[in-house]
Amino acid sequence: MVKLGLVIHQSIKSLTIMIVKKISQLILFTLVVGTTYAQTNDSISNKLTNELNKIATDGSLVGFSVAIVNEEGTLYENGFGFADKKANIKYTEKTLQNIGSISKTFIGVALLKAQELGKLHLDDDINDYLPFKVVHPKFKNTPITIRQLASHTSSIKDPAEYESKGYILKEAENGTAKVNGNFLPPSEMMSLGDYLKAILSEDGQWYKKKTFSKYSPGGMFNYSNIGAGLAAYVLEQATGESFPEFTQKHIFDPLEMTSSGWSFDTIDFSMHSKLYADQDTELAFYKLVNYPDGGLITSSHDLAKYLSEIIKGYGGNGVILSAEGYKELFIPQLTDENHKDRSDKEYNDEYNMGVFMGISSKGQIGHTGGDPSVVTHMFFNEKTKVGKLLLVNTELDKESVQDFIAIWRALIAHENEF
Repeated sequence: MVKLGLVIHQSIKSLTIMIVKKISQLILFTLVVGTTYAQTNDSISNKLTNELNKIATDGSLVGFSVAIVNEEGTLYENGFGFADKKANIKYTEKTLQNIGSISKTFIGVALLKAQELGKLHLDDDINDYLPFKVVHPKFKNTPITIRQLASHTSSIKDPAEYESKGYILKEAENGTAKVNGNFLPPSEMMSLGDYLKAILSEDGQWYKKKTFSKYSPGGMFNYSNIGAGLAAYVLEQATGESFPEFTQKHIFDPLEMTSSGWSFDTIDFSMHSKLYADQDTELAFYKLVNYPDGGLITSSHDLAKYLSEIIKGYGGNGVILSAEGYKELFIPQLTDENHKDRSDKEYNDEYNMGVFMGISSKGQIGHTGGDPSVVTHMFFNEKTKVGKLLLVNTELDKESVQDFIAIWRALIAHENEF
């Protein structure tokens, strides 16, 4: 038996999904996965499909999709359950939804592409590019660098306004769909730059010294969604292009991720899944002000292309970054000195960090994600060069988290059989 830790991101981004964080701790320390599965005469693909169909039919997740890939491409992809339960619309591998903090890995790739283009360097002071100053109030002479943002050692924490001001309803009227208490009306939407300035600039309306930790920049690891958004904003200032434009040109287009985008108006919304607060309750559609940290809308079909490319890049054969750029993407930035409590569980994506790329102690590389009614995992094994991903459109509770675990177990059991 092999003990595996499944980490559902420690920095879940809404008070309404704090239960996910609590459940993740249970998974991290108690999940035991059996690796022996009965063999049948069916193909590996059929066996996996049958197992996942059973979970979808018997369990409490409304809809989900999965993929298994290697550097050659997609080995398996499929969707299960419903994208719209009332309308009886199936969730497929091409169904769209936001993917939470897996989005941050795209910031990392984009930063390294900008570095290759000579637009910035990871060790630059962020104030070389920002139109407003961001300075640690206790360490005013210590610059915050882009690399520190990308390794979550910038000393910037997520303030209360990250929750209370960061989620915006897609529509003013949402019928019977649940509206979380921190979802603001569309009229409250603001630009990424204005939002970050309000939080991080000394003259910002929400500025507080306690938004910065007691540690100096470059010191203690502290997962920061605001820091991730700031990194994307620095890229915009350095390149003169919006983050969506830059990622479209340098990531989505080269990889033919034709269905992916950072906002509802850049994707085919008819393909977007409904999100579910529970098995029977739809959650109102929302968008993120700090969208680069978790707001990418994509499908398992598109994301599988990206994961395959990342695996190629790990082996020095990627197409969207040079071999040197990919090498830097995966260089571990953290040591024990950067951590108060460092878990060595297999899928802990915070054990170490490349450039917004999570690295576990057991050679699993990737990221987890969580937002209201969204839970995601994306990892590849550095030795086998096989990766897997899982996108879920349902808020996890004590029952549905077991379904999530069962799906991940099935992927683990079969990922090396294709």
